[in-house]
Amino acid sequence: MKNYPPQFKVDAVALYESRPDATIRSVAADLGINPETLRNWVRAAGASRPRGRRTQEPAQPPAPLEAENAALRKKVRELEEEREILRKAAKYFAGETRW
Repeated sequence: MKNYPPQFKVDAVALYESRPDATIRSVAADLGINPETLRNWVRAAGASRPRGRRTQEPAQPPAPLEAENAALRKKVRELEEEREILRKAAKYFAGETRW
């Protein structure tokens, strides 16, 4: 049984939470870990994803460019977070293979 550092576990759960369209299986595959391991970490963290839309609609719909900009900014934040987590995972696994 492998022992993972606590920060890696936290980052893996955060990655899962930040990707609402991803499954535990797909995130685990991205990180190179067993899906059940990630599932246990998610349960232990008490992580949950928001279900449905919890905010009220604005009175006026945003202009198309504003909506597109907001969506792109959100995607950039998600990708930056994913990149950082994968960078840490790669660093961890690279250190594990050195003798």
